[in-house]
Amino acid sequence: MERISSKTVYQGEIAGVRIDRFRHEDGSEVEREVVSHPGAVAVIAYDDVHVYLVRQPREAVGETTLELPAGKLDVPGETPLDCARRELAEEVGLAADEWSELKRFYTSPGLIEEQVIVYVASHLHWVEHRPDPGERIEVAPWPLDDLDRAIEVCEDAKSLIGLLLFRQMLR
Repeated sequence: MERISSKTVYQGEIAGVRIDRFRHEDGSEVEREVVSHPGAVAVIAYDDVHVYLVRQPREAVGETTLELPAGKLDVPGETPLDCARRELAEEVGLAADEWSELKRFYTSPGLIEEQVIVYVASHLHWVEHRPDPGERIEVAPWPLDDLDRAIEVCEDAKSLIGLLLFRQMLR
């Protein structure tokens, strides 16, 4: 398919909305509303005892959710891995000596272009914790031996995908 036109109808701090027109191989054309987003990272940080999760209020759904530490790819020139390192330090106060990419996926490809990259971080050590002043994050160290319960409680898609794949990796 080929994008033949695109018009931004809204641009906010976190996301924008475009009306895009596409031509398919058979010549037919369709118009789609697309939510633009720079993408994000999520981090599964774990040691011998815990996986480090966070709780934070998510106003869009009116709930405080249990999630993996995560952040938007919004710093010019910053690689996804550097973003993951920054977010783990900001949100949890941890750094890791070992990093690996676990999975890349689109959150909702029928509507939003956001891609999330999930990293696994291990061999952890504490660093200066400098949380973003605009965020209300509670660090939630979760017992590794109760990972199934974290999956049961979690309602955030990126965190569920990451935790399910992590559980599979541990087996």
